[in-house]
Amino acid sequence: MSERVLVVAAHPDDEALGCGATMARHSTNGDTVDVVFIADGVSSRAQSTDMLEPRRQAAHQAAEILGARPPRFLDFADNRLDSVALLDVTQAIERTIAETDPTIIYTHHGGDLNVDHRVVHQAVVTALRPMPASRFVGLFAFEVASSTEWATSAIGEAFRPDRFIDVSAFMSRKIAALNAYHAEMRPAPHARSLVAIEALATLRGASAGLGAAEAFITLKWIER
Repeated sequence: MSERVLVVAAHPDDEALGCGATMARHSTNGDTVDVVFIADGVSSRAQSTDMLEPRRQAAHQAAEILGARPPRFLDFADNRLDSVALLDVTQAIERTIAETDPTIIYTHHGGDLNVDHRVVHQAVVTALRPMPASRFVGLFAFEVASSTEWATSAIGEAFRPDRFIDVSAFMSRKIAALNAYHAEMRPAPHARSLVAIEALATLRGASAGLGAAEAFITLKWIER
């Protein structure tokens, strides 16, 4: 049976960094893949008005490469989600969940350095609080290079994955999606360089006896 996948990401590029190859694998397997971006990803920067449309275009291009449907943008201010009432973020995510009716959800790890990532994690978990009519079966947290591994124990628990997805056949599409976000990528040895991203996939794969993998923490798994 095909799945309905929803990726809830704080910013455009988080989805490709965190689970881009897994998205490609889902779409190849016949699953429907939706992605929603909570914050715009640029409004905290100088000259942000010139950057918004290119970032959106990159998100559309990445979605096409990964086999996802056209992305949704909620347009909360970048790096300011901690100044927004959690209820507002949660209700916006709840509306997206109602519209997409996902069975599998991927979102941020709750211990990331980036504050938007942490707020999105909390809002998603709140939006998916147990309800008898709920239809989803799996909720998983991904890691985002240059945020997840840069956090300290004072911020939250370290990322310790328990689910490894073989993406050996889909890394080329992840890299292509990241190339769509070329303005956000950095040269090696930065953690958000293509070299580092491929090395992380190799490391995660080696942890599970695979050539390349994306790793996740299982937040909830429901057997019906």
